[in-house]
Amino acid sequence: MKNFDLFVIGGGSGGVRAARIAANHGARVALAEEYRMGGTCVIRGCVPKKLMVMASRFGDEFAASSGFGWLADAPKFSWPVLMSRVHAELDRLEKIYTNNLTKAGVEIFGSRARIVDQNTVELTATGERVTAKHILIATGATPTMPNDFPGAQLAQNSNDFFLWPERPHRVVIQGAGYIALELACLLNRLGSNVVLVLRGDFVLRGFDQEIREHIQAQLIADGLDIKCGATIASITENTAESPLKVTLADGTVILADRVLRALGRAPNTHDLGLEDIGLAVGQKGEIPTDDFAATAVKGVYAVGDVTDRVTLTPAAIREGHAFADSVFGNKPRAVKLELIPTAVFTTPEIGTVGLNEEQARKNFSKIEIYSTKFRPMKVAMADQNTQCLMKIIVDKATDRVLGVHIVGPEAGEMIQLVGIAIQMKATKADFDATLAVHPTIAEELVTMRTATR
Repeated sequence: MKNFDLFVIGGGSGGVRAARIAANHGARVALAEEYRMGGTCVIRGCVPKKLMVMASRFGDEFAASSGFGWLADAPKFSWPVLMSRVHAELDRLEKIYTNNLTKAGVEIFGSRARIVDQNTVELTATGERVTAKHILIATGATPTMPNDFPGAQLAQNSNDFFLWPERPHRVVIQGAGYIALELACLLNRLGSNVVLVLRGDFVLRGFDQEIREHIQAQLIADGLDIKCGATIASITENTAESPLKVTLADGTVILADRVLRALGRAPNTHDLGLEDIGLAVGQKGEIPTDDFAATAVKGVYAVGDVTDRVTLTPAAIREGHAFADSVFGNKPRAVKLELIPTAVFTTPEIGTVGLNEEQARKNFSKIEIYSTKFRPMKVAMADQNTQCLMKIIVDKATDRVLGVHIVGPEAGEMIQLVGIAIQMKATKADFDATLAVHPTIAEELVTMRTATR
């Protein structure tokens, strides 16, 4: 029976980072991945989605070019060509992940793994068992697909989306979070007729309300059909020309080629053998851990989406690295995930870090809001109607910037850098003292001098 210092279950961002760093610290490491190396982010999440978002924006670029003197006809879009290039890039990235592990000395098993006891793992593909002093669970999360109405099995999820062989002409998407909004937006911009069905009144629950209202109005203006306060009552098979008939709770009927449900993701803890070692999971199936990734069972750890702490790739990477340093590098590092910059890759993008206005009003006695809307220079020249929104939330008592929220081109790039300032507890005076780079969109962040409320 093979014996290791660390056995990692899951080859996603958190698991791969933990395995590689632990091996660099001199540990004997093995990793099991049942699907493809790279996990959700690389294979069926952030990376292919961002590539497709980029593709969806070229239509605007072609249209805008005439305002700058380019008089050529717009090229035609090909979904098969795009997906071929996207999957070629994923293959390349997967090889890099695998090669980096191999170079570090990690032994890779292409199999599902199940925990037998706190020091033993079984590879279900072969029945082989291996032992390890430490076991790290990094199995991520899986799309939630409740069977809550007739015909629910006819819908698909975000994993399926990246395998669609052709662009559907008509799509119904259920959901209001990151994934639903990003996929609805890119499909709409690539030429599909998209209906977004959401239970609430606005998209992106938990975001700043002003941002939610702004992006929703922008997406509707760009042609996305958003049905608020709506739920799906049933999906039935229809005709060859209209394969699916979607009936909403209010009786509205929508014909579609595909239905995609993006209702969040649940920790992937099914059939891992956790009950056999007495490791209880939470209500969503998440594995509780402390700030050092340790579970209630000695020698068993967990990082990433399977813990349901912060379901973002950079968080999983940070947790995996800190775990390896703590356990194998003699450098204990707790991970406290606060002030997290994040982006939503709609068009226009959203970038946000820190508190939203509602949270700030609840937690601070007096705050100031600095907010502005404007059309970027490029949009004005192209005679398009996209509007940026920039918002800074300040604690009036200390002048500290509590949150920054951006809607506009390259908001994701901007918020990464703003996140540094927020992490360093920058004040509004620090923002004001920073010289503007002109002409840029980002200069608005350092030129807003008068509070709007």
